[in-house]
Amino acid sequence: MPYVKPLPPFLAQRYHGWKATTYSQNKAWFRKLATEGQHPRAMIISCCDSRVHVASIFGADAGEFFIHRNVANLVPAFAPDGDHHGTSAAIEYAVTALHVSHIIVLGHSQCGGVQGCLDMCTGNAPELEESSSFVGRWMDILRPGYERVRDKYAPEDMAAALEKESVIVALENLMTFPFVNKAVENDMLTLHGLWTDIGEGTLECLDSKSREFYSV
Repeated sequence: MPYVKPLPPFLAQRYHGWKATTYSQNKAWFRKLATEGQHPRAMIISCCDSRVHVASIFGADAGEFFIHRNVANLVPAFAPDGDHHGTSAAIEYAVTALHVSHIIVLGHSQCGGVQGCLDMCTGNAPELEESSSFVGRWMDILRPGYERVRDKYAPEDMAAALEKESVIVALENLMTFPFVNKAVENDMLTLHGLWTDIGEGTLECLDSKSREFYSV
């Protein structure tokens, strides 16, 4: 595999720093995690945007969250078609194997994936309409959300509105999974929707009745 290269020096240096400090000072905890397995209380579905640092936002330690990241923090509808479904597999494992008590969908400001969906739906990104576009086909999940907000907001407010709508769409699709629906109905699982402004450091929570977000 000649295309595989050694770890970049800056990452290797950071690893050695972590091993000598964080790991060394918490060796017993890491070994407990290794021997006893993981028992996270919550699953977090967030965007893979590098600016969204989930563990830092909540001050989480290793073993605390089961985190799944994808473009625009979306969840597809339940589709047991025998194809490859990374997000659906993560949800299945979190609910049926890890028995998490909470699933949190975390959206964020200036989301490139959501902007791509907006551009695609308004005819400004024809390349995303191509069947060969992985991003475009993934953002099709958010099209129903776009249809709900398209006539409600001014153009300059559409991106932020669609970012929050991506959280709502993900939560709606979560409930199409039978094992999620059952766990929610049996009070074994609760779902939560959040949105964070990465520049201001603010966090907003979805109100299920009004479908509006309020400051935490």
